[in-house]
Amino acid sequence: MTSPASASPPDRFQPLLARVLPRLRAVLPGELLSDPHAIVRIERVAIASDFAIDTLVRQPELLERLLRDDGAEPPAEPVLDASNRADWPALLRRYRAAGSTRLIWRDVLGLDDVDATLAGSTHLAERCLQIGLEAVETEFAQRHGVVRDRDGNAQRLVVFGLGKLGGGELNFSSDVDLVYTYEHDGESDGARPLDAEHYFARLGQQLAKLLDEPTVDGFCHRVDLRLRPYGNAGRVAWSFNAMEQYFQREGRDWERYAWQKARPIAGDAAAGERFLDSLRPFVYRRYLDFGALDGLRGMKAAITAEVARKELADDIKRGPGGIREIEFLVQALQLIYGGREPELRDRRLLPSLRALVDARQMGAEAGDLLADAYRVLRRLENRLQMLRDAQTHALPEREDDRDRIAFALGFDDWTALREALDVQRARVATEFEALLAPRRRRNAPDALTTYWRALPDGGDSEALADAGFIEAGNADGALRDFARSPGVRGLSDSARGRLDRVMPSLLQAAAASSEPMLALRRLLALLHNVLRRSAYLALLDEQPVALARLVEVVSHSALLAERLASYPLLLDELLDARVAGPLPGRDELHAACADAAPGADDDAEAVLQVLNEVRQALSFRIAMAVRDGRLSAVDGARQLAWLADGVVMRVLRLAEHEVAGAHGRVPGARFAVIGYGSLGGEELGFGSDLDLVFIYDAPGGEHAHSDGARPLEVTRWFARVAQKVVALLGAVTGAGRLYDVDVRLRPDGAKGLLVSSLASYRDYQRDRAWTWEHQALVRARFVAGDESLGADVEDVRRQTLSRTRDTERVREDVVSMRRRMRAELDRTDAAAFDLKQGEGGLVDLEFLLQYAVLAHSAQHLEWLSSRNTCELIQATGESGWLDENEVGALTQAHATLVDAGLACTLDRRPRRLPINDAIATARAAISGAAKRHGLDFDQDASR
Repeated sequence: MTSPASASPPDRFQPLLARVLPRLRAVLPGELLSDPHAIVRIERVAIASDFAIDTLVRQPELLERLLRDDGAEPPAEPVLDASNRADWPALLRRYRAAGSTRLIWRDVLGLDDVDATLAGSTHLAERCLQIGLEAVETEFAQRHGVVRDRDGNAQRLVVFGLGKLGGGELNFSSDVDLVYTYEHDGESDGARPLDAEHYFARLGQQLAKLLDEPTVDGFCHRVDLRLRPYGNAGRVAWSFNAMEQYFQREGRDWERYAWQKARPIAGDAAAGERFLDSLRPFVYRRYLDFGALDGLRGMKAAITAEVARKELADDIKRGPGGIREIEFLVQALQLIYGGREPELRDRRLLPSLRALVDARQMGAEAGDLLADAYRVLRRLENRLQMLRDAQTHALPEREDDRDRIAFALGFDDWTALREALDVQRARVATEFEALLAPRRRRNAPDALTTYWRALPDGGDSEALADAGFIEAGNADGALRDFARSPGVRGLSDSARGRLDRVMPSLLQAAAASSEPMLALRRLLALLHNVLRRSAYLALLDEQPVALARLVEVVSHSALLAERLASYPLLLDELLDARVAGPLPGRDELHAACADAAPGADDDAEAVLQVLNEVRQALSFRIAMAVRDGRLSAVDGARQLAWLADGVVMRVLRLAEHEVAGAHGRVPGARFAVIGYGSLGGEELGFGSDLDLVFIYDAPGGEHAHSDGARPLEVTRWFARVAQKVVALLGAVTGAGRLYDVDVRLRPDGAKGLLVSSLASYRDYQRDRAWTWEHQALVRARFVAGDESLGADVEDVRRQTLSRTRDTERVREDVVSMRRRMRAELDRTDAAAFDLKQGEGGLVDLEFLLQYAVLAHSAQHLEWLSSRNTCELIQATGESGWLDENEVGALTQAHATLVDAGLACTLDRRPRRLPINDAIATARAAISGAAKRHGLDFDQDASR
């Protein structure tokens, strides 16, 4: 990078400077521009800002002051009184231009950091507002008097600054977001009295005109009044009482974000603070308010759409990895935790970041990353605007503008600046994930609309029958009960309005489904849980395609319906276009879990909440793909196993962090989590538990200790880690629990230690393990932890499985174990076949393949690379142990049974089905293959 305030600029800027210096010489004494040091400073500013040079030409005395003291003191404030009324606009505009040019001078020459520049821009805007308001108040009082409340107390306008003005971080050429309010109703006491609302509305409009209206001197500040209740359609000035009623009844999620930064910046500041105290329960809820994320998703979705629609990828405010993403992330965490932790309620972003880190709601690394990125982005934003005093956030397209901005910021060229910027934006984007996309509202038939709005006391059920409900009477009863429920009766006007728009569309879609009454019952269960979550009702209100998809999903899958009802955050997935797109692969699933709550390992609850949400969302997406036929049941099971791998990796990282924090670490030690059963075989089902075994290895063996203040012997240290993993996986959060864990497949089962050393694990498998434990080892797979130890465990697995065995003894042990399991677990009866445990079911197939590995892998070492059923079928077929017909028949049989079982799971039915032709064929293939290889699992065959 170049130095922005040293040597003369490169020759490529000479044409620009050749135009600037003569303009200044024309209005300044010659001796001022004969000083080389002065010339260098002027040239630096000229490269960075046309606006600054234009101002210095108009106000040459300003340049004299800047050359004298480098802007150490701000310019003198204008005096606005009756004697110079016609000059008020010009005085304010010249003052603002001078103050802004001073900020440019100090920023470009490296005299102020970005924090000081933002604070300076804020202070300048505040003083313009305060000076302007005092002037128009005095003028207004001469005409209309002063507003007084019923007790005769004088009332003043309260001007709230929102957005970056309220947060004290106004960018250089920003508009100012204002809301006008007053404490009490009343009337002015002048010769031409006005009621309070009209008085303060007209006063506020005069203030906005004074600041905003373009003149020959430009503008002072652009004024935006659209953040008031109802925006441009609402009254200009609001009483405190009217504002409180509005927020109680109509307040929306985005307004919580907006008013979080509100600050009285002109007028009656004390009254303004009193109002903000009364508004605090609206902004900060008393409980941990994860519902704040709903509003965040909605706002971010709208911005994402705008970015795409307007091609704003190069917009450093609204584009990906931009300023808004940092602001939303910080504000969301403030809204979630600020109700309980008052220290998190700061209006300013950077102090809020520090407070979140101090409160352990954000990791220190993440906090530093976001703070650095924020300063980089805000400094660049200022320079984009300083160039010509334009309210822009887009990177310039012109090469000369790019060159000027890059050089003024100390970069060798635009490419270097862009590369540094892209790094920062990528880091920000990693911390913030956009979840939703916007949709359009659906219109429903008039008859259903009329019917719903007449409930609970009116309405004719014929409307339901006409729509397609066969059980119209039952549907009518369920809907009347729902309409009478406290949840519906207690809705705010805005939420009730959304529900009234949603319900007719839901009824129409339910009536058109294959099972209207079933769909309706499940939809009502879902609605009960989202009534108080206005963001979800808003999404349903705006999503005609997704709403129909919701009805389709709940009518065909009890499991997905239950998950949607229990965890409405999954509606985000349902309404996200990505749910119908390509599924993430193994690496993407692992990365999604690894990125859950980065830097937050000191807050296990926060990590588990986020990780549960990630798992719920991704497993829901997988389930949707299977249900839609975009993913086979076998592939879906593999995806679920990969997701579980990622979850275990993230939880292990958290567990090790917690144990290390209390007891230090064991130097040089290694730890591995091994997945058995369906996890190891990558055939995990929805709702399956995880079979885990924990292995460690440490220099010094059993005598090693951890290095913390409270050291633990190595076995106890890793036992603590394993216990943490099991506990964290099973912990209940607001987004559910991750997984139930089964650790009974460890050496010696329930009687054995929770963790095993590598040496003891090797000895156990070699000397003491039962045949069924070696069967389980066929599917064992390294899941998380130290990869080198995982490789060592794999060596133990391969050595154990490839041992030469007595084939007849293996056959007897496998058949005996399978018959015992079937006797205890098979739920087949005359009406239905047990897909997993029944004769010719999935377990029979697993035992057949495990027998093959134990009995013959000494001659077929290549089999040991396979763990799941499909791969083992292919491997044993390629070696000739299974013939070509058996390979095809068993592959199809496995797919048939897995698909049927998954369909049962998705509809919350036991995995027992009447035997149809496909299932009969699958059973025959599996039973026939087992018998051909000497495995007769039929219980009657032993008699």
